Amino acid sequence: METKIFSKDQLDDAVKLLAKGELVAFPTETVYGLGAIATNEKAVKSVYAAKGRPSDNPLIVTVSGEEMMSRYVEKVPERAKKLINQFWPGPLTLLLFVKKGALPKAVTGGLPTAAFRCPDDKLTHDLIAKLGYPIVGPSANTSTKPSPTTAQHVYHDLKGKIAGIIDDGPTKVGLESTIIDLSVKNPVVLRPGKITPDELSKVLGEKVRINSGKVSDKEVPKAPGMKYRHYAPSAPVTVVDHADDFAKIDLNNETGVAALKGELGKIDLPDENKFNLGNNLTDADHNLFSSLRYFDDKANIKHIYVQGFSDGESSLAYMNRLNKAAAGHHLNV
Repeated sequence: METKIFSKDQLDDAVKLLAKGELVAFPTETVYGLGAIATNEKAVKSVYAAKGRPSDNPLIVTVSGEEMMSRYVEKVPERAKKLINQFWPGPLTLLLFVKKGALPKAVTGGLPTAAFRCPDDKLTHDLIAKLGYPIVGPSANTSTKPSPTTAQHVYHDLKGKIAGIIDDGPTKVGLESTIIDLSVKNPVVLRPGKITPDELSKVLGEKVRINSGKVSDKEVPKAPGMKYRHYAPSAPVTVVDHADDFAKIDLNNETGVAALKGELGKIDLPDENKFNLGNNLTDADHNLFSSLRYFDDKANIKHIYVQGFSDGESSLAYMNRLNKAAAGHHLNV
């Protein structure tokens, strides 16, 4: 299969492919998503096949707004309306009860709930509006690999497996959306993102908890990122919690280091063995997946060390992704 790269002026061509049941990757402000019409079960199953994604890992439904979402949910509760008014379009996904039979089992994993998101990207809004249907939107990468933040990342993983990619340049946020479960009595964040639990709590006027439980092997997760290995390059990753500890590592030509600019200057490695995460945590959020992909493409790199942060809720999303990439391995010195 030829994978075509579409510019914003070729949106109609991408719409035609989706309408025919083909897969097209699309941009969002967080990461690139892999699109298929959410009500087309055959197309949705093709998403799992293209990504190599476990079939019991539910998909996010990408909509153009509350009106489109309301076609599929039992009702839009008041809590959801408050969050929509404050954060949509944006990096927030809402888990709600769906109408029976409204979405295929391949989308919901057989659960009575589904996750809905309205991304802050005009191209994607136009795409969904022209299509007239919501699209599923898991990250457009090979399952377990770092999420894609450029069209080139998507092409690297899925060339020949999907029909097209809409290129809108690098994503702005760089980490996937916050997922909040509104199907329970007390709202809970199932996956942290740019929008923090504290911000959600202030809008809702009630405490938003953070999920700390683990999903068993036999259990279907409510949302992506809760059960399976994610974001991992081929080489093992270790989290370095204290920047001063980089000096205690036996670094060599087979090691890669991703850290803030100020820390990289202290590290005695060739430039090609170093990745600049930027000047601050916001930059690091944006660049984390790119750093992991950078080293994944280097055959000589046998181990990757990445700077960690302990900045409370502001570093929650970054550390969630990095810990998954590192399988929980932190430097012990």
